[in-house]
Amino acid sequence: MAELTRRGFLGAAAVGALPRTAAPARAGASRKPNVLVIYTDEHSWWTLGVYGSRLVGTPNIDRIGREGAVFRNYFVNSAVCTPSRGCFITGRYPHAHGAYRNNIELNRDEVTLAHMFQRAGYETGMAGKWHPDGEPRPGWMKPSRSMGFADCKWMYNRGHWKRVVERPCGWPENRSRARTGRQLVQPSAPDGMPDIDYDVNAPGRYFTDWLTDKAIEFCTKKRDRPFFYYFSIPDPHTPFSVGPPYDAMYDPAEMPVPSTLYQEDLPDWAAAARDQLVKREGCSSWRDPKREQILRRRKAVYCGMVKCIDDNVGRLLRALEAAGKLDDTLIIFSADHGQYMGEHGLYFKNQLYETAHRVPMLMRLPGAIRSGTVIEECVGSVDVQPTILGLLGLEKSGREQGRDASALLRGERTDWKNEVWIHHSSLERAGVFTPEWEFALVKGHDTILFD
Repeated sequence: MAELTRRGFLGAAAVGALPRTAAPARAGASRKPNVLVIYTDEHSWWTLGVYGSRLVGTPNIDRIGREGAVFRNYFVNSAVCTPSRGCFITGRYPHAHGAYRNNIELNRDEVTLAHMFQRAGYETGMAGKWHPDGEPRPGWMKPSRSMGFADCKWMYNRGHWKRVVERPCGWPENRSRARTGRQLVQPSAPDGMPDIDYDVNAPGRYFTDWLTDKAIEFCTKKRDRPFFYYFSIPDPHTPFSVGPPYDAMYDPAEMPVPSTLYQEDLPDWAAAARDQLVKREGCSSWRDPKREQILRRRKAVYCGMVKCIDDNVGRLLRALEAAGKLDDTLIIFSADHGQYMGEHGLYFKNQLYETAHRVPMLMRLPGAIRSGTVIEECVGSVDVQPTILGLLGLEKSGREQGRDASALLRGERTDWKNEVWIHHSSLERAGVFTPEWEFALVKGHDTILFD
């Protein structure tokens, strides 16, 4: 992929490198557009064609950005599931929304995007992983804690359920909602213990397929009001597991290996994390050649998970199109954080490198966002709530700490401070991203400026 346009560390007032033309108002819109958020987990930008990658092949996700806007420098404000999701849904930083690490709930008085759309007369719903509930065990959300999502029967707190079987409810140990009449069962994942209590041998559909069915069911329903739907796919998060044919779709031997897999000059805080991973891999040291083989196998399955997501996004887009709703729906595609996948010798997220924080952000709404729009400015996850509400002309909560980037989407010149602040309260780490630099602070360690 070609290098992105870079600008100075403090020259943040300048706007995007590409010329902008104001987008026309949505012609003939008789009511407010629907809003669909497609949110993935641990999903790196380098898997998508719209960011210049040919590794996976993602024509359906790419379509959202190609026919709308691509944010080239979108960063999450915390590369951990719970705090990142809290930033996205509230427009507030982790120290403000309260869920500063995993297994801590959002403040009870937080105002989410779902609350704001309810106030605007929208029908709200969610399917998939929520996570900022504070409950350490996987389980279905209680309606009293649904945070503005009226249809929350397929909304669960946490867990990465790889396979799912639907069966009638009634077992004493069932933790699904009795009113749904169904329960979800996950067979053991091949890469480790399942995240829920059940362990059955019956074959079932892959969870991404099942969740997409639920999203299609909600989004294509005939209704008098517009909808806001949060479709949260728990992949391509670990464990590295996906159903056929995606599990064998990519050849490990063809997977590229990052040049920093065996990087020597890591800061001590990153080296400590890498060494823990080396032990879990069963390798003799971080220099062990076996690490490359492990990486290639994992990356091939990871790409398979992304391909499965893309195929299901295609199903959802086609269903919206057939229902006559596609062009009347603002579609946002993004993720809660990235995946190192061997860069700097690391996996997963945390730490302070760009790979974990820079993720996809695509938006599509014909008539409001011009096809081929590219946003070069640094935008963060706390900016999402005010941006969506600003783009649609809806009232904001007044509690947002993020910035409204809708002027960038409309092609208007604006003084945009070109930086994103990141915060990992539980690890006592913080930093700032700009288009050219990252400033990293780790308690008890040297301050570092990365280019």
